[in-house]
Parts: sequence; C-alpha cells; structure tokens
Amino acid sequence: MISKLLVANRGEIARRVFATCRALGIETVAVHSDADADAPFVAEADQAVRLPGNAPAETYLRTDLILDAARRCGADAVHPGYGFLAENAGFATAVTDAGLTWVGPAAKAIAAMGDKIAAKALLAEAGVPMLPTWTDPAQVTTFPVLVKASAGGGGRGMRVVRDADGLAEAVAAARREAAAAFGDGTVFIERYVERGRHVEVQIFGDSHGTVVALGVRDCSIQRRHQKIVEEAPGVLTDEVRERLHEAAVSAGRAVDYVGAGTVEFLLAPDGEIHFLEMNTRLQVEHPVTELTTGLDLVRLQLLVAEGAPLPLVATPPATGYAIEVRLCAEDPGQGYRPATGTLHRFTLPGVATEFGSLSAPGLRLDSGVFDGSAVSVHYDSMLAKVIAWAPTRAAAARALAGALARAELHGVTTNRDLLVRVLRSPEFAAVDVDTGFLDRHPEVFAPLLPAEQLPLVALAAALASAADRRTQAGVLGGLPSGWRNVPAFPQVTRFTDARGGEIEVRYRLDRSGGLAEWSVDPAVDGTPAAEGGTDLATSDVTLVEASPARVVLDVDGVRRVYRVHRVGSAVFVDGPAGATGLAELPRFPLPTAALAAGSLLAPLPGAVARVHVEVGQRVAAGDLLLTLEAMKLEHPVLAPTAGLVTELPVPAGGQVDTDAVLAVVTPDEESPS
Repeated sequence: MISKLLVANRGEIARRVFATCRALGIETVAVHSDADADAPFVAEADQAVRLPGNAPAETYLRTDLILDAARRCGADAVHPGYGFLAENAGFATAVTDAGLTWVGPAAKAIAAMGDKIAAKALLAEAGVPMLPTWTDPAQVTTFPVLVKASAGGGGRGMRVVRDADGLAEAVAAARREAAAAFGDGTVFIERYVERGRHVEVQIFGDSHGTVVALGVRDCSIQRRHQKIVEEAPGVLTDEVRERLHEAAVSAGRAVDYVGAGTVEFLLAPDGEIHFLEMNTRLQVEHPVTELTTGLDLVRLQLLVAEGAPLPLVATPPATGYAIEVRLCAEDPGQGYRPATGTLHRFTLPGVATEFGSLSAPGLRLDSGVFDGSAVSVHYDSMLAKVIAWAPTRAAAARALAGALARAELHGVTTNRDLLVRVLRSPEFAAVDVDTGFLDRHPEVFAPLLPAEQLPLVALAAALASAADRRTQAGVLGGLPSGWRNVPAFPQVTRFTDARGGEIEVRYRLDRSGGLAEWSVDPAVDGTPAAEGGTDLATSDVTLVEASPARVVLDVDGVRRVYRVHRVGSAVFVDGPAGATGLAELPRFPLPTAALAAGSLLAPLPGAVARVHVEVGQRVAAGDLLLTLEAMKLEHPVLAPTAGLVTELPVPAGGQVDTDAVLAVVTPDEESPS
C-alpha cells in the first residue's frame, strides 16, 4: 500500500493528484523550483522539497534531485504527472530501482511508445491501422504531409507541408524545436489528412492482464496542433466508436500495458481511423472522461500501481456530456503568443468543484493558479482547465461559454474570448469540427467586446477612477466627483487599450452628480468618434451609480453594470458585452527615451535561439532575422520592411525581457548610402 506519494511535477496536475491522495488518506510530497516556491501546489502538499538550480524548467528533469527528495521525505511512491519526466523510461527505471512504487506503465512500454517511429511499426503488426509514414524526406512524393517529432507531442516540432519546396525547411525547423522541447531532434513524416478529426481512446491496464477502453474523447479543435477544446463521449456512430475501442485495446495489449494511457487516432471524413500515437501517461483532458464515466482515474492509477486488479473489465456506459477548454495565458494581439505577468484576479462563476466529480450538471475547475500567481516564461502557458458536465452536448457548451464570458481574468491576457466564440459558434453546435476548424473560421478570433462598445467601457473606467480618487481624498472626498468652480469645464482621463491605441474620455457632471455630457475620442481604431461614441451618438446615457469597483450606466433605458478592478495604473473592466484591460495614462507624463526607427521589440521574455542575419545585411520584408525561444516554443522575428540591418544588440543565447530591442532595420528610403 502506498503511504506517501511524491509528485514529480508542478501546477495543475500536481494539485489534481494531491486531491485524490487527500481523499484516500495518502500523504503528499511536492518538489518545486525556486520560481514555484509560492505556487498553490507547493502550499497544498503535506511536505515540499526545493529543487536547486538556475534553470527553473530544467530542475524538474533532474532524476537525482527528485529521488533524493523522495528519500529525505520518506516517500514510497512517485507519480510523474504529465510532461517533464512522465514519459521517460529511464526515470521510471530509476524510480523502481530505488525501491519506490512507480505510478505509471512499465519502463518497457514507455520506451516502446516513446519512439513514435518504432511504435508505429510495432502496432502495425498488431493490426492497428496506420497512415503512410516516411523517415527520409527524399522518399516523400505525395503532399500534403505532416512533419512530427518522434520523441514528444503537444504539437511541438509539428509542421504541415503542402509542397516539396517547403519540406526541407519544415524538417529542419521541426528538428530544432523537438530537440529544444524533448532533447531529441528525430522527426518523421506522415500523410496529412484534410478535414480529419482528432479522436482518442482512454485505456487502462492492470498487472493481471486486463486492458479496457474507457471511452472516446474528441480533441479536434486545435491551434498550432495543440488541443484547446476536448469533449467526451464524442459525437460518433456506434460502429466507429467500437472500432476505436478495439484498435486502442489492441495497442495496449501489444505492449502489456499497465496503468492509464491514451491511444490517439485521426478519423478521416470517410470514416477510416488511423493511429497517431500512444501517450503513456495521464492526459491533460482526462477530466471529461472522469465526468462521463464517474471514475477517478488517479485513484485507478494508484490502485493498479499497488498491484490490485481493475474494478472493471468492460467499457463503462457514458453518462451525460462533458466539454473541457484549456484556458491559457496568451496575447491575442500578438498572434496568441504565450503571455506573462501577474494574475491579479482569477475568478470563474458557478464552479461546483475543483478536481472532483459532479453529482449534478455544473462546472469543474482544474487550476494551477490563484489570485496573485506569477505567470512566468519558464513553463507552459496553460492557467487552468474549465470543464462543464450536463445531460447534453448543447447544454454543456452553453454553460461553459457563459461561465467563461463572465469570468474575471485580470493581469494576464488569455484566450478566453476565442474559447467562448468557438463554443457559441453554429459550426461547433452542428459538430462540424476537425483539426482545421480555426483555419476555416477566422471570425472566432474576434474579441467578445465589440469595438463600438469601447466608449462605454472607457467611460465606466474613467468614472470608477474618479470615484477611487475621491475615496482617498480625505476631507475633500465629500465633494461631488468632478466638482468645479467653472462647471462647463470637463474632466479628462486618458487610457491606452489592449491594441495600444490611445483613448481620451471627456465628461462633465451636473450639480447633482449626474452625467451632463460625455465623449470619447478616438473611440474605435484611431478614428475620431462622434459625441458619445460610434453607435452611441444618439443614445441617452445616464449615470446611475459610480464607485471604485462598480459603475452602472443607463443606456436608452437599459441598465448596464460594469465591474471595475484597478491595480496601479491598470484598469480591468468586465461588462455585459465583454471584458477588456486599459492602462490609465498620467496627466503629466515623464519624458522617455525614443527608440530608433525600425526597432523590433521582444514580445515576451525569452532567449535568442539563433540570429540569421548580420549587421549591414540588406533584407526584404518578411525575411527571418532571428528566432526567440520562450515557453518551449520558437517565435520567429521577421523584417517588417525592406531595408538595412543596422543593429543586433542581443547575440544568440542572450536573455531578453519583454520590449527589449532585438534588432533595428532601417527602411530603404532611410538607409545610409
């Protein structure tokens, strides 16, 4: 029996495992880097051990440090979570050699499935259907194809190539990214299926020879080949579902699988299924399986690791429908690059449970953060998984979209608006989904807050800021907001919005504190607005209430409530039409140093992986200047215009912060002769 479990991971998955351990009476041990010292998972563990090292992400890859932590705390078992060492056969062997219980499949199975090229060959012999695959780019004669990393997943190292001209560069880039992410740059190429759905089967095996399928998940909604929406049991015919179950169980039996695993497939439009890969660990999306089967998969992992037989021998029936979204720290204005910062507020309404089961329709939250958490460049950008369970798919989608739309997510930009638009789209409702969904539907990338509503949001922010100053004004706080000896003179508050545009709010209050007049300029996309904003010029806007945290406006007889949260100069506004963040500008700004024309700034903290040009080199618009590596991904920095490279202040390997100058390209008309 396991008495004390060390989780060799961090964040949300560590908290998830701890939750089951608490229910079972198992003591818990967390390991953490210096960057994670104040993280929620560290606080929740019964004991915690610091992993020393200057590279926070790499400390979780140190087998020696993790085993030493287990020894010092008296842990008798290790759970790897997912990511880091979860699919490392050497780590599994080291754990068992140390006399500890390994909560996962045997090292032999991990090794067999870890090399995706060898895994495809092995499972093909077991009768699992495969796509045509090549290891030599010269052998590829048909397109489109997909370049994939052999040693890892999560979309890293993956490239779609539609013609022979782009194959060599795609292979080279995939090798670099795979080497950086997994320590192995081996890649392979397989036929790319247009309009395919990404479906997967949760399997479970025990040491008594049982391997069972626990249902299907549909993970087709993906961006950059990374899943963002997952659902179970998936909308499939009974015949396709049965074939998927059979193929997945065959894959598990081929490697004598023990523990939790996932067999991933591509479902072609003609109904054919093709094996993609097998993940020898618990998946990020496992909660949708838990909510539709009533099983605790972590509990089953611990049970099997202790040598007990599985309590089931057949696929359990699915109850209801579950949909999960991955809420990530990403900047929509920067092509959804990973974002960093401090999460000042993290509130989702209607959450019924964290990491647990649901006895009635509702929401489950699996999160690695809370108010005040720092989102750093060192780790994956996922903040939380939000999961809805309901009797039907439509009910689950509606509940999940509504909760996300009302969530207060302040301090770090996220992909929340994208997730809501996907869940509310007619195509998603009609199950018209596949891995190319986002490419075909650019409309879902639009922010929830309509541009024409920005004037009202800015007005609410200005009124809340004035109320906040009034509460701090001491004896003068009793005066009406904006009181003037000359009442015709308006108050002026200036902001920058998420797009970097400047907004000026002018308003005047009457002697009773009501809104006498107001205007916002410019209101939308830098275009000067009419009185009251673009579509609000003829609206009758009345101030009902204004406090530092809440502003109520009556617009043509309809009351609108705006929740306002200030942190320094940052102002976060959540309203009925959507949410946005503004930055209040000082009335008397200090002078700042001007940047050289053509300066290219770092969009987020990271390291310069490679510099592809030299000072004095002439480049064309779109040429690759350098590659920035951050949050386990490569971010190309391209020349914005044709010109001359006049500065490259950061060499390869150099670390940079957000807005650091990476390069300066002097446009041709300004280049020195």
